[in-house]
Amino acid sequence: MPKFLTSCLTSVFAASLLASLSLPAEPQATAYPSAPPLLLGAAWYPEQWPESQWDTDLAKMEAAHIHLVRVGEFAWSTMEPEEGHYNFTWLDHAIEKAAAHHIVVVLGTPTAAPPAWLTTKYPETLRIDENGVRDEHGNRQQFSFVNTKYRQLARGIAAEMAKRYGHNPNVVGWQLDNEYANDSFDPEAKAQFHEFLKKKYGDIQNLNAKWATAYWSETYNNFDQIPVKPKNENPALLLDWRHFVSEVWKSYSLNQIDVIRPLSDPRQFITTNTMGWFDNFDEYVVHSVLDIAAWDDYVGAPVYDPFDNGARHDLTRGYKQKNFWVMETEPAFVNWRPTNNPLEKGQVRDMAWQAIGHGADAVEYWQWRADLNGQEQYHGVLVGADGNPVPVYDEAKQVGDEFDKAGAALAGTSPHAEVALINDYNSRWAIDFQRHSEKFDPVEELVAFYKPLSEVAQTVDIISPDASLDGYKFVEAPALNVLPKATTERLIAYVNQGGNLLLGPRSGMKDEFDALNTQLQPGPLRDLLGGHVEQFYALENDVPVGGDLGSGTSKIWAEQLSVQNPETKTILTYGPSNGWLDNQPAAITRKVGKGSITYVGAWLDGALLAKLTNQLVQQAGVQPKIPNTPAGVEVCVRSRGTHSVAILINHTSTEQHVTLPNAATDLLAAGDPSVSSVDLPKYGVAVLQLAH
Repeated sequence: MPKFLTSCLTSVFAASLLASLSLPAEPQATAYPSAPPLLLGAAWYPEQWPESQWDTDLAKMEAAHIHLVRVGEFAWSTMEPEEGHYNFTWLDHAIEKAAAHHIVVVLGTPTAAPPAWLTTKYPETLRIDENGVRDEHGNRQQFSFVNTKYRQLARGIAAEMAKRYGHNPNVVGWQLDNEYANDSFDPEAKAQFHEFLKKKYGDIQNLNAKWATAYWSETYNNFDQIPVKPKNENPALLLDWRHFVSEVWKSYSLNQIDVIRPLSDPRQFITTNTMGWFDNFDEYVVHSVLDIAAWDDYVGAPVYDPFDNGARHDLTRGYKQKNFWVMETEPAFVNWRPTNNPLEKGQVRDMAWQAIGHGADAVEYWQWRADLNGQEQYHGVLVGADGNPVPVYDEAKQVGDEFDKAGAALAGTSPHAEVALINDYNSRWAIDFQRHSEKFDPVEELVAFYKPLSEVAQTVDIISPDASLDGYKFVEAPALNVLPKATTERLIAYVNQGGNLLLGPRSGMKDEFDALNTQLQPGPLRDLLGGHVEQFYALENDVPVGGDLGSGTSKIWAEQLSVQNPETKTILTYGPSNGWLDNQPAAITRKVGKGSITYVGAWLDGALLAKLTNQLVQQAGVQPKIPNTPAGVEVCVRSRGTHSVAILINHTSTEQHVTLPNAATDLLAAGDPSVSSVDLPKYGVAVLQLAH
């Protein structure tokens, strides 16, 4: 029996483990007999500190119920100080000491930060930016993601790590690299892009036809003439560059996976850490070769937006359509915003439980202890440079204690949604290439549609356009700008089989080559809708919109709709505005058997969009698990079979009261756990086991 497991079974983990065994199994992101069901963790950098300090740090982690550390992702120069000369003794000791404190380890391959000996000896491994400037050593992610030599060296360090730790009982998984991000425009990348296009199109005449290159004399005689640029080019070229970049990062992962997997225990997962709405590549393509999804949850604005944050959790869960990990999150503040104001007291706990509610099985803080030097000295931490806890440590400790208490009930559970929102990278890219209105941010539009959907349905899946729609009563596609044949057929079948589809502005405008559909919007869905878009308009000022649902406005974008089928009904109409839109349909709908299709051509204000969403969701037969909750209280439900746990989070700064439809068990209560209602203080959380 592994040493960690032996000591674990004498700890609080045993109760969680035994309780979880009584429940029917269902797949989740990870499951290890030697770790609790919910993991609180931290990024730990032992290579930056004397070994004599490690036990002190680890003891403070253990006291905070931290059961997980991520180690090694920036330690290449420590692991391989010279080419071919490896030093893993320090890492052996770090993993062993962590295990002694009941802490499991995720190992990061250190390829996001190559050492100076590598970039000096092999300068061709450094990336070249879009302006032809080669990167320099001294930061991170300065490598070319296609370079053959870099991949050889990255594969080498990954293989050495896997040989040594692939069967270590205290290593639960692998994080490849760190936050995939930057393209490279070096000669090798250009050559590979041209080969990618040859494989896709076969001959240059076919490419010219699909890209419509007669425009501006962009016709090519051979593939080598095609430029490589990330913007200000033919939209078809830009779209294919993003497809190429996605495949390159997928192969970059496989370069390391192919040496790690044969040398490691199957129980060790392989993942990488992503960045929410970041869209330099298609996450669904990249995740196709990973075991689980993981992401870095940081608040990118001065005020925490729980709807945007919840959407990013659901986005990440959708990459693999199962539970995920939060590999990094902030302990109160970051260091990279113009003003790095902290989360309010209580919001760190709020964020941690929101992650669990949306399907996370682990939450890790970045980072454990303040760096003495380097570019991130001011970033939030749990322990200061002196080794003593900072104020947020106690809040993290509370979270860890609560994870231990509720872990058994949440073991093996996951969110299950009756509604879905389609996230399509092709469409997001196509709109960003040509916004037409600088304010038309496709992510902002996704979140605008997500907010009322999550409020009324409480659990939302964010899925790829290639995902199955079986089991969903209602599906939204806020801006499905690029609409290929396969997606069209899937959506038509969904509606004909009784599904309810809502399309947002700019849907169905383009084909898979980013060319305008000869059918007007929504393109190949036009006949199913029984109407189309006559013209689209970018708006300088808001325009009035109204109907049976009430009155409101449209901002940024408005489309003039036309009805061709007598079964298609107008549900919203524009008021007097720019003349073109006056009294014209703004939203139309058609019932198709037991299903329906609705097209909204306006970027509606939040209140009117909420009324429309509520009506459509209720018509689709979707009911919330806990109805009539106050505004600002989020309800997350994780379940397995008939076993359900609700996580209630008060995102507001005032106390909120929630009446439950049935008595429930308060998993965090110190006294009588049976409750029929809960009072949530400012940023308060309740975790409730619901009655069957």
